[in-house]
Amino acid sequence: MEAHVAVIYYSATGNVHGLAKAVAEGAEQAGAEVRLRHVEELASELEISQNQYWGRHRSQMENEPVATLDDLEWADGVAFGTPTRFGNVAAQLKQFIDQAGKLWQDGKLANKVGTAFTSSQTTHGGQESTILALNNTLYHWGMLILPLGYTVQEVFAAGGNPYGTSFVSEHIVTGPDDRALALASYQGRRLASYAAVIGEARRQGRFDVKRPVPASFAAVPRGS
Repeated sequence: MEAHVAVIYYSATGNVHGLAKAVAEGAEQAGAEVRLRHVEELASELEISQNQYWGRHRSQMENEPVATLDDLEWADGVAFGTPTRFGNVAAQLKQFIDQAGKLWQDGKLANKVGTAFTSSQTTHGGQESTILALNNTLYHWGMLILPLGYTVQEVFAAGGNPYGTSFVSEHIVTGPDDRALALASYQGRRLASYAAVIGEARRQGRFDVKRPVPASFAAVPRGS
């Protein structure tokens, strides 16, 4: 069973990009067909130009494919990557996610597998809260959230975060270290394995239910 895996991420200076590539490579090693996609930049050219590393990474990504909603609909499993922004999801990735309302209404995101990874500058820079915040959206979509857990030694070697791969960059802009890359690769393999099983079950109709129509999504009146 071949899984469709989308790795969708935002990276400013390249650290999350490095993790995303490792996740994608891991998923491919597990037999998945993979789409590696970055989301569009929202920051102004002036702001980007004031940070040489941000500008350099932007120029490196000019010809790389940009994520679309079709990638979400196509995928059996999705790995989302984002740097921490005050313990939360980067606006660039959140803006992409916020466009998926029609897919959610039509039930096209339900019963897919989702996982997340992140990077921050400091050890307590919000890695866990960022992944948890991102997962809030996946709950609403009805996705099956796949954490790392303490399933392999690579989790401990890369800092011990059971929520998802997280890299402490400090002031590094040359990409994640080998321990973080090894864990990201494992996360990709793990996602591909689960997505293959769940994707096949979805195609067989194992999760089919009668969904409410969008007009009925309003809250139930009090007292009902």
